[in-house]
Amino acid sequence: QMQLVESGGGLVQAGGSLRLSCAASGRSFSVYYMGWFRQAPGKEREFVGVIDWSGGNAYAAASVKGRFTVSIDNAENTVYLQMNNLKPEDTAVYYCAADLAYGNIRFNPRGVKYWGKGTLVTVSS
Repeated sequence: QMQLVESGGGLVQAGGSLRLSCAASGRSFSVYYMGWFRQAPGKEREFVGVIDWSGGNAYAAASVKGRFTVSIDNAENTVYLQMNNLKPEDTAVYYCAADLAYGNIRFNPRGVKYWGKGTLVTVSS
């Protein structure tokens, strides 16, 4: 079993920055791939980024590449999503996720096993 708790969401003006955190707990979570997703109102859940616990396999979606960075702190059992130059279209609920299969995180969110409850990010214009 694995528990994921996101934090760090809030209201920010366009061009600003936020850092989201995802605290992981449970047994053997270090074998999981960790992902960030987002879901805007009326839209499907969208992949944002992925990383493994060694800090490798880090990848960000094209829509956020160059602005968002996924990182990990093994000592704190925490995954981060640093978001810079935020745009109103980044407004969404952001979710942390974990799965043993890299492919589920990247291509098959419906197959992802563990999800956090999400944190809301609102970007004003």
